[in-house]
Amino acid sequence: MNIFKDFQNAIKDVITSLGNEEKLPTDMDLSNITAEAPRDPSHGDIATNAAMVLVKQAKMKPRDIADLIADGLGVIDTVDSVEIAGPGFINIRLKQDFIQNQVSTILQEGVDYGRSDLGNKEKVNVEYVSANPTGPLHVGHCRGAVFGDALATLLDHVGYDVTKEYYINDAGGQINTLARSAHLRYLEALGEDIGEIPEGLYPGEYLIPVGKALVEKYGDSLKGKDESEWLEDLKAFASSAMMDLVREDLETLGIKHEVFFSEKSLHDNGDIQKGLEALEEKGLIYTGVLDAPKGKLPDDWEERPQTLFKSTEFGDDVDRALKKSDGAWTYFAADVAYHKNKMDRGFNQQIDIWGADHGGYVKRVQSVLTALSDGNAELDVRLCQMVKLMRDGEPVKMSKRSGNFITLRDIVDEVGKDVVRFIMLTRKNDASLEFDFTKVTEQSKDNPVFYVQYGHARVYSVLKKAADALQGVDLSDAALKSADLSLLTDESELALIKTMVNWPRIVESAAAANEPHRISYYLYDLASEFHALWNKGNDRVDLRFIIDNNADLTLARLAMIKAFSMIIAAGLNILGVEPVNEM
Repeated sequence: MNIFKDFQNAIKDVITSLGNEEKLPTDMDLSNITAEAPRDPSHGDIATNAAMVLVKQAKMKPRDIADLIADGLGVIDTVDSVEIAGPGFINIRLKQDFIQNQVSTILQEGVDYGRSDLGNKEKVNVEYVSANPTGPLHVGHCRGAVFGDALATLLDHVGYDVTKEYYINDAGGQINTLARSAHLRYLEALGEDIGEIPEGLYPGEYLIPVGKALVEKYGDSLKGKDESEWLEDLKAFASSAMMDLVREDLETLGIKHEVFFSEKSLHDNGDIQKGLEALEEKGLIYTGVLDAPKGKLPDDWEERPQTLFKSTEFGDDVDRALKKSDGAWTYFAADVAYHKNKMDRGFNQQIDIWGADHGGYVKRVQSVLTALSDGNAELDVRLCQMVKLMRDGEPVKMSKRSGNFITLRDIVDEVGKDVVRFIMLTRKNDASLEFDFTKVTEQSKDNPVFYVQYGHARVYSVLKKAADALQGVDLSDAALKSADLSLLTDESELALIKTMVNWPRIVESAAAANEPHRISYYLYDLASEFHALWNKGNDRVDLRFIIDNNADLTLARLAMIKAFSMIIAAGLNILGVEPVNEM
């Protein structure tokens, strides 16, 4: 149950009725009307902007519109009062018993409280990580991996048909470099002294097992042979080994993609040419000369005719090249084919998670999808900023295993999956993030993952103590669902329930904005309300969750905190974090 959506619909019904009564114009656009919790709880329980957004359509003063809407809302049986603030903001106060009874609703729905059919089973493709298969994943990949995985789970939670996809960049020059690096480790495994890894090859120790595996497969048959005789075989072997490593890295974070799509397959199947032909049919391909890039010119730049896509017709800064001067496809040409492939698979809603250094590619790829779909498909690209790894405020040194960066597995091995996942979602994806190994393992309010998990664990501690203290009293789930919730009258109890009731709205708004970090923000706020109530109980015996001589009140409070724990569990599940019962 989403009371905010219910009241949003009720507000629209009131406006429609006022139109039928000719007090307001009919057929007004009501799509921008909202119903949400006021920023200041003292203003009420639900606030709506209805009067303000209808001013131009109704050609009336907002206050006059607000008066009409307030009268209609005031007769709803769950409404205690309606107040108009400022020029026409409407604040609604709900009856206390209605608020109290939401605990029962939460208990009935359990961890499914907050699920919705917002997505209406629409297919959505979420593509994330998509690192070059040249080594273990690093901390930058870690943030994008967690963000993409949590977003996919969030969208599933609100009713979308989600596919989690990984795009394997296995067609570029980096795969040649990988094969040569693996060949060097192969020679090392055969007993050769390879000395210092030459500049331009991958120096990481993760390729040592690949070299040994090559010896197991080929023996010394590749030794002394020309590169042309082994390069293709080693490209396939080494990239496959690296993808096994990538999958293992992702599994340490609890991430499993449903589709692994090879860029190389686009070249092998002729899909890139098909993508160009699709654009040609729409008259969006031409041969032209691009202006010189701004700033310092690259050493290899020269003015030359190129095959170009008319991306400027779709809001891009310049038209984009699909072929290089030597006739080879550009990376953008592969992007065209790949996003067309996703569209052909039925994904008109596509979400790509990229590193912040790819920001310059966003508009061109969005443009081509708009062009190919005649505006019927949409691409949302989410850029993830890099993560600064610290320890006691000092930068963390590089990893020997990787050769030049901190691996994802290094981080997970030290602090655990749950800490990594939660902390990576404590900032918006395009904001910088500092990950201090010392701070993220502190047991304090300043460590959000501990603070939220501790709230869940505290509930189970209380339930266990209640079972020991109130022997003979029925504390089953059925008993909690039938508790006398009218006994929950303290302002702190009501504040906690009101925050809990906001959960379904938070879920839908986070999904609509593709912003899973809103879930972690909410969980921290909800945990804060719970811990504040706990602390009040330390000072006032009458506010403790277990009252020895009052089983009814105890049952009501246990019902309330059990409902709280269910929402915490649901939120942590979206983030991919385990809701622990003990700490």
